[in-house]
Amino acid sequence: MNELIALLLGVVQGLTEFLPVSSSGHLELAKALSQADFVAKESLLFTITLHGATALSTVVFFRKDIGYILKELLTLKPSPSFYFALHILVSMIPAVIVGLFLEDLITQLFDQNILLVGAMLIVTGVLLGLADRAKPTLKDINARSAFIIGLLQAIAILPGISRSGATIATAVLLGIDKEKAARFSFLMVVPLIVGSMAKSILDTDTIVADTSLFPLIIGFIAAFFTGLAACKWMINIVKKAQLKYFSWYCFVIGILALILA
Repeated sequence: MNELIALLLGVVQGLTEFLPVSSSGHLELAKALSQADFVAKESLLFTITLHGATALSTVVFFRKDIGYILKELLTLKPSPSFYFALHILVSMIPAVIVGLFLEDLITQLFDQNILLVGAMLIVTGVLLGLADRAKPTLKDINARSAFIIGLLQAIAILPGISRSGATIATAVLLGIDKEKAARFSFLMVVPLIVGSMAKSILDTDTIVADTSLFPLIIGFIAAFFTGLAACKWMINIVKKAQLKYFSWYCFVIGILALILA
């Protein structure tokens, strides 16, 4: 993998992370189209690195919210922010279990499996289409809904299933306000990505010995800055736009991926 491909993949990650169109699916498609020379574990490592960059951009964008939530959590004072933080912890349980016990299977999936990506993009399109027809309500997130949203986040580890699309769609189908669903969706992934990166650094089986660090750095920087810019002007699109347009997009890209496969 050269620096130009790393730059392009970083831009793809940054632009697609905050839209319900599966950034991981687009990354796998971009890797296949660019004919980048990846082994499975190197591919997963690069994907985790780029997700780490967009997680950092999320932290920067929501820094005030995160700071206040952490303050409320540490003081152990019951408040909306305190319960919000607890619900994020609840939502992490399914993904943590999947990450711990199915790591080898997950690694194999990140190997330019275009057939899987295409099929999962169509699944994402179905989810978004169903959510688009859901009646809007103003329900808050509780422990039960947080766990269910977390289950979908765990399933969204599959490349092609949009994490934000699956979690937002699930929240909307559960009757949660779309704006609250979007905010919860963006914040709930930050601890998981940080944990995944830390585990990858410590896990010698995941780090590929001959992986060049320079492309990783370029990809990280590209994903961070494009992600930060995208977060500023795309987050309102995710909250307010009709999900059916993203659904149609996922169907089109999914079908094209199946044809390519």
